[in-house]
Amino acid sequence: MGAELLTGDPLFAARRLLGAELTGRGVRAVIVEVEAYGGPPDGPWPDAASHSFRGAGGRNLVMFGPPGRLYTYRSHGIHVCANVVCGHDGVAGAVLLRAAAVSAGTEVAARRRGPAVRPVALARGPGNLCSALGIAMEDNGIDLFDVDSPVRLTLGDAVPGVDGPRVGVSKAADRRWRFWVAGRGEVSAYRRSPRAPVPGTSD
Repeated sequence: MGAELLTGDPLFAARRLLGAELTGRGVRAVIVEVEAYGGPPDGPWPDAASHSFRGAGGRNLVMFGPPGRLYTYRSHGIHVCANVVCGHDGVAGAVLLRAAAVSAGTEVAARRRGPAVRPVALARGPGNLCSALGIAMEDNGIDLFDVDSPVRLTLGDAVPGVDGPRVGVSKAADRRWRFWVAGRGEVSAYRRSPRAPVPGTSD
């Protein structure tokens, strides 16, 4: 099962990624929380919160396909975050990996994250997930389904999830485009951006 199972609607791809296995540089983890992101106004999934909203250029070119590639960026100029590209080639769409449960390589992940971090929190939050799995900015554009890639994705059976607003976005803040596996301690807490409009007034 490869990238063809993620191609298309970012919401479908986001749900499909729950329960998938992510392997990166000596650590294996199960994805338990994600967020869907669309593209420019003239695309099928206009999304003002997406890095691709203003069109293709620079690093975000990866978001315009082909699907199954990794898009990396720095949050607040500090933390590396990772997305799985899902749109058709030339059409932007991606899914942010927000949290995962480390299933192998716990010691490696703990060395990267620090001795004070509890196992349940090793890959909680998009920046921590990348840190735990050794995902770097240089991984931008790699094929997650290539067996030789340093970061790989393996899809399994779909896992049921619940949905809610995305975390920390100031635009399109009320869209229920975040999905997570209920009851998992690895899932991050919801925080609404202080720059977002009053709840119920943001597309």
